[in-house]
Amino acid sequence: MTRILSVLTAIVFATAIVTSLALDAGASQSVDVPSAASAPAATTFAATARRDTVTVGRSAFGRILFDGRGRALYLFTREKTETSQCYGACAKAWPPFLTRGRPSAARGARSSLLGTARRSDGTTQVTYRGHPLYYYVGDRRPGQVLCQGVVQFGGTWFVVSPSGRAVH
Repeated sequence: MTRILSVLTAIVFATAIVTSLALDAGASQSVDVPSAASAPAATTFAATARRDTVTVGRSAFGRILFDGRGRALYLFTREKTETSQCYGACAKAWPPFLTRGRPSAARGARSSLLGTARRSDGTTQVTYRGHPLYYYVGDRRPGQVLCQGVVQFGGTWFVVSPSGRAVH
């Protein structure tokens, strides 16, 4: 079973990298990343919501954090402080959740747990309970969670509970 999950994870990751490279090259076709682990969130997200809003919605993994447009947010266990350890190929597969101002909390997210951290490239990343937050490049639709519990780039990637802890 572990071997099958490793192979499936490798396939999803490889597809995400190819998709990312195709998007960087200006390709006009989209690639759909299949997954048995994804489940649409029961929560409906407004298309006009602020992107740098953190909200709580339901998923196959319970109540987790999403951005204001319904994209799942992840933390990286390799990071023990607010300082990001994810750059280069890591940031292509796991783009940081960035803001240009002060992020806001809505629908069950706690504003007292929200923060920001300056990345080495000068951008500002949203943090929650001290964890830098990320997207997974393959999560394309609101509510989609394709890479929960995946080990990559020296750590494990987990969706985040409303209390700011990794959902195992």
